[in-house]
Amino acid sequence: MSINVIIPRKTLHDELATLLRTMIVKGELRPGNRISEQRLCTRFGVSRTPLREALKVLSAEGLVHLLPNKGATVVRVTRTEVEEIIPILETLSALAAELACRNLEEAWLVRIQAMHRQMVEYFRGGQEEGYSDLNRAIHEAIFQAAKNRSLIEAYQVLEMRLQTLMVMAPKTAPQWAEAVDDHTRMMKALEARDVAQFSLEARHHVRHQAGALRNALDSLDARTEARMN
Repeated sequence: MSINVIIPRKTLHDELATLLRTMIVKGELRPGNRISEQRLCTRFGVSRTPLREALKVLSAEGLVHLLPNKGATVVRVTRTEVEEIIPILETLSALAAELACRNLEEAWLVRIQAMHRQMVEYFRGGQEEGYSDLNRAIHEAIFQAAKNRSLIEAYQVLEMRLQTLMVMAPKTAPQWAEAVDDHTRMMKALEARDVAQFSLEARHHVRHQAGALRNALDSLDARTEARMN
């Protein structure tokens, strides 16, 4: 059962854009699905004007399609787009790893270490939502540690597009364990300020994520085929 949330009017469309991004990442708004403006206006206690402004923001980010006189739908990333994005994300992640090793402050390292420990606890407890939230937070923190705004912005745009697919592919036990192992190796390399090793592990991690994304696409294709038959 959804809970209605009344949003303060200050920077309303920005607040709405943030909420809609979260709904997309969490899978509440799924790839290919139409976005009901009326339902969202009721839920958030807003008029259509700020909601449509928020949808324009998400359209510019590549997260929704705006259809003339037909509202909006959540973007479904194609297989071609995934294959194009993955090598770019690999390169961005490797560069972030290199810069983070060189620029990381001790207090920031302590923060990342604490998040990693908690993420591992979520993994051991089978708490996938908490794990996923911290997983994204750790990657974001590594990019922040790189201290390169253009790099961060490029990463955020591409990573968010791929997140629309991740909710369609719950991790298998081996995939989940593999992802945790990736993170553990990355943490060791970061703690040692080992630029070459951290960059290598970051690339491997993105490649492993690509496997889950391809599984998500297979799942979407199967559902589409089932509806057509």
